[in-house]
Amino acid sequence: MRILFVAAPLQGHLLPLVPLAAACRDAGHEVILASGGFPPDVLGLRTVDIGGRFSLPRSAIRAALRHPLIARAEMNGVAGHGFVGELFGRANLSLVEPLQELAERERPDLIVFESLSEAGAIVAGRLSVPSVLQENTLWPATDLYRAVVGSSSLSGRVIPSPALTITVAPPSLRSAQTNGEQAGGVRADGAGSAGTAADAGIADGAVGERLVPMRPVPFSGGGGIPDWLRARGERPRVLVSRSTLEGPNDGDPGPAVVAAARQVDAEFVLVRPKSDGDLPPNVRAAGRVPLNELLPHAAAFIHHAGAGSVLGGLAAGVPQLATPGAGDRRHNAEMLARSGAGIAVEAKAITAADLVRLLTDEALLAAARQVAAEMAAMPAPAEVVPELERLADA
Repeated sequence: MRILFVAAPLQGHLLPLVPLAAACRDAGHEVILASGGFPPDVLGLRTVDIGGRFSLPRSAIRAALRHPLIARAEMNGVAGHGFVGELFGRANLSLVEPLQELAERERPDLIVFESLSEAGAIVAGRLSVPSVLQENTLWPATDLYRAVVGSSSLSGRVIPSPALTITVAPPSLRSAQTNGEQAGGVRADGAGSAGTAADAGIADGAVGERLVPMRPVPFSGGGGIPDWLRARGERPRVLVSRSTLEGPNDGDPGPAVVAAARQVDAEFVLVRPKSDGDLPPNVRAAGRVPLNELLPHAAAFIHHAGAGSVLGGLAAGVPQLATPGAGDRRHNAEMLARSGAGIAVEAKAITAADLVRLLTDEALLAAARQVAAEMAAMPAPAEVVPELERLADA
């Protein structure tokens, strides 16, 4: 079987697909990653760049000009699905033709696409092959699918629904989302509270015929580990990361952590910092490192609240501090806080007291380990491969 995995050419979108793609390859199938901006390591998978005409900033500007009020809400992380649907509806237009050219050449038996790469569904429909929607955020994939295909850019196009939707959020985290919405927290559509499509089981059949859970396997795209980082430190080690995308309100926690670090008895490791000058004695800088390999040995994790970072920290069972910000990052940070496995603090507001709590609050650690155990019990990617095989053989 030949399977085409499709992701927007952004590492945060692509990386969550790599473990399942590798599992398919290891099961004897031919796999192609269609995306762009590839990281140093994709586990030896074949890649094809389809992102030559993709520009997220250009799409964002055009969407903001058409929807200025919702764009402003997006900057504060309170736009729900409204802006992201318009943004990626427009962005996906640049992916359709190069993806179709690739698919016509390779003739895949199945197309797997991530939550915001509906070009995969469009091309699958044109070639009459089944498609699978793989969740890669903490928003239900089905909700994002509806937002994108219902956008003004894609409205009126014939886009067959995926035959299968893979969900990755652990049930307790999804429950934390639902409870937050009922309490008037993050809203699903930017206008009012709504239940998730995953909770509803896609009762109306609008997106996917079946939901299949899968364990989110952390993968950060490679990188070297310095010798000093391989050795166990004398003090608790805290990893501090930031987004692979830079922009307004990107929630970089690094500057505030550096400012507070002298007052905390711990070692802080800044991963890919914007600047590594004038650091306190207990703060060190590192380049790109495989966070998925380092997190299980860390005492805590501080980051920008990207979905991959949240799930990576939960899989490792370490307490987290996540900074709310633009896009889905406020949603992610608040969901994490409601789960009890982390705290949400604005990037510029991080204090020494927050860092001390992160390292000493036993309730945070217990909750993080509980979610880690829950995730470990979910089906591994290799266990999901037979579902894809049956779908392609149908």
